[in-house]
Amino acid sequence: MNEELTIAIRAAIHAGRDIMDIYTDPAADFGIERKADNSPLTRADKAAHERIAAYLAPTDIPILSEEGAQLPWAVRRTWKRLWIVDPLDGTKEFIKRNGEFTVNIALVEDGAPVMGVIYVPVSRTLYYATTAHGARKATLTATQADADATRLATIVADIKGEATPLPLADGAARPYTVVASRSHLSLETAAFIDTLRAAHPDLQTASSGSSLKICLVAEGRSDIYPRHAPTMEWDTAAGNAIALAAGRTMVDATTDAPLRYNKEDLHNPWFIVR
Repeated sequence: MNEELTIAIRAAIHAGRDIMDIYTDPAADFGIERKADNSPLTRADKAAHERIAAYLAPTDIPILSEEGAQLPWAVRRTWKRLWIVDPLDGTKEFIKRNGEFTVNIALVEDGAPVMGVIYVPVSRTLYYATTAHGARKATLTATQADADATRLATIVADIKGEATPLPLADGAARPYTVVASRSHLSLETAAFIDTLRAAHPDLQTASSGSSLKICLVAEGRSDIYPRHAPTMEWDTAAGNAIALAAGRTMVDATTDAPLRYNKEDLHNPWFIVR
């Protein structure tokens, strides 16, 4: 799996550079469109999808991407191994220019996430994991983040060598912390947080966009991320792999069962990361 991990890291960094070329251009037209579910789509989403697809294609592993063609279940059900990609997770945060958006790439085997890469272009933060070798976090230099395709092929080993194992902290020195969505906090999630206050009077809340919420729990900076609101498989697959590799759990909020991927219905159940 090391070869696939290296490819996914290169793809995420390069896609992040494409996103930043648009994000930092004061004259850039984001080209905002509305998809069938009324969620936004921008030029950056499309550019990142094309970049990642080009990197992953030589692996001959099928790709399920938010911005790619959605093949029917009759085809997907035969896939034992697949990439699940969100080229730009947190498009609303991208449009708001608050920096809380990510590139998500996961490898799934038999419905379980076994590898995940999440890249945060604005902060140049990279999270990656395999279930066999644990989770890591690295902060890229500006030179690494801006590397072209040729240079990227040689610097991933350096980035891995500088990465720090997750979790970074055990939370013992801070109040019990709940992280929730910045743009999608549902009434049900708010009610669940209220029930936690009875057991944790000193409870603190934090807000974040995109898959960063899962990363905060994987790092040990938050204790729990409840999501009682709709999400899709590409929103969570990479973060799920990272959370599991960091020793966390990510389960169906109703059944306590692990989340499964490449289902007929690509919607996730409500879930809890802790």
